[in-house]
Amino acid sequence: MAVPNETDVKVPSDIEIAQAADIRPIIEIAEKLGLSEDDIDFYGKYKAKIHLDVLQKFADRPQGKYIDVTAITPTPLGEGKSTTMVGLTQAMGSVLGKNVACCIRQPSMGPTFNIKGGAAGGGYSQVIPMEDFNLHLTGDIHAISAAHNLVAAAIDTRLFHESRQSDEALERRGVKRLDIDPDTITWNRVVDVCDRSLRQIQVGLNDADLSDQFPRRTGFDITVASELMAILALTTSLKDMRERIGRVVIGLSRQGKPVTLEDLGVAGAVTVLLRDAIMPTLMQTLEGQPALVHAGPFANIAHGNSSIIADQIALKLADYVITESGFGADIGMEKFFDIKCRYSGLIPNAVVLVATVRALKMHGGGPKVTPGAPLAREYTEENLELLEKGLANLGVHIRNALKFGIPVVVAINGFKEDTQAEWDLIREYSIAQGAEDAVVTTHWAHGGKGAAKLAEAVVAACEKPSNFKFLYPLEWSIKQKIEHIAKEIYGAAAVEYSELAEKQIANYERNGFGNLPICMAKTHLSLSHDPDLKGAPTGFTLPIREVRASVGAGFIYPLVGTMSTMPGLATRPAFMDIDIDTETGEIKGLF
Repeated sequence: MAVPNETDVKVPSDIEIAQAADIRPIIEIAEKLGLSEDDIDFYGKYKAKIHLDVLQKFADRPQGKYIDVTAITPTPLGEGKSTTMVGLTQAMGSVLGKNVACCIRQPSMGPTFNIKGGAAGGGYSQVIPMEDFNLHLTGDIHAISAAHNLVAAAIDTRLFHESRQSDEALERRGVKRLDIDPDTITWNRVVDVCDRSLRQIQVGLNDADLSDQFPRRTGFDITVASELMAILALTTSLKDMRERIGRVVIGLSRQGKPVTLEDLGVAGAVTVLLRDAIMPTLMQTLEGQPALVHAGPFANIAHGNSSIIADQIALKLADYVITESGFGADIGMEKFFDIKCRYSGLIPNAVVLVATVRALKMHGGGPKVTPGAPLAREYTEENLELLEKGLANLGVHIRNALKFGIPVVVAINGFKEDTQAEWDLIREYSIAQGAEDAVVTTHWAHGGKGAAKLAEAVVAACEKPSNFKFLYPLEWSIKQKIEHIAKEIYGAAAVEYSELAEKQIANYERNGFGNLPICMAKTHLSLSHDPDLKGAPTGFTLPIREVRASVGAGFIYPLVGTMSTMPGLATRPAFMDIDIDTETGEIKGLF
């Protein structure tokens, strides 16, 4: 029998809810945090940039409690992680009366116009205005695109001029020969659109003026996979950002030495383009809690977390700060701890692990879940046997979180098709695996009230003792770190490296980059490299196809299997439903 808590609730579309909301002027939200007009730059009436000097202004304030929201391995539909984070924020503020803020990534317009749609939450747990949140916002992603492509132009320009001029001629113009080996260049161009046709391109075609370095084979990545986006998310100050940008390595010289943006002479200009992007954007939830929106690195390509700066600011202004790490805990949460926490020095007080009956049934061997297609009966009717088989995936994620020494609360994101027996089974299993609690939450349909019990459990977990530790020491070799993640977090038996990956690892360690943390780029649809391997697979060999170095951001990222840094559009992308009312100017079709 279906549980009645959502059955009788007719919930309008996300955009209808957002457009009907009683949105408050952003100055009111700022004042709730103790900020004045001098601390922010207005971008219209409902959003503003927060100045970084508020960190000095409130330096003497104690840190708030720090909560990371993550999830089990999701279905292609997603399991409501962002929605849960916003609902939990609303519950803490509206129901428990806590001084709370959330920190959330800015979404790429790639997924917004493709399958996933927007990322402002959903139902009655959203960040608003949701149209602004999902479309352009304050232009940070465009700034990343412009800065990144300036670097790409600088690289090809250097190849061109060095091939045509002597050392003396270059030096007269204040330019030192870099002698870049074109075969080692890892810096593609970027665009914030899913476009598989741009994965591989040639530049310099049909131009008689170009040197024998061209045509040159290169490609496009999606903007949020840019190293500059990762730098924006991991930087701690303008000075730190300038230094990180200068350290970015785009390839090697023919002598095998790293070539940096400082060497190219473009690091200063790139920093100038990102001067405003370094400030987080202040918005609000549907129930008026502050939301700091900043940075948006992809979770299965980059490290998938909102910015350190946003978290630093929020933790000085609020008593509880809730953020999220992208996709499943094997990807976003592991990178949150091993990369973001290393650079921020901030240690979470609790982990919230989002699970759904739907996803656990899929991991138990249920039929394939396909976006746009109706769910099979196994997902809409009680099936305890299928659910029980899938609980192993939840167990792996709970145990992985506990390896870092942080208390875990499971948030069961409730759907109207779920039954009480199914929820009870998840709760019993979660507690047996070491979770502090497992709480059903119906924030999508009921807003903050629907997440009140979850909020109480999270507040209690934040008071529990923790013993945080990283998964691996930085002193280990690149291969040691890769293999430890593969075995401890994913369940792999071994790791296999391509010839290219072996060569790249040797180059990075020879050039002194071996002590960086690891940012695995793999599918989010399985604990393994194979999206068809559900549940809690073991005994598999993890294939490393390529290894790249984001030296400026501060990590090495291995590409696992067929992982792509430029997604493709679906057969029927979301953009087909998006339009505008030319009479009122209202946007339609966003979700």
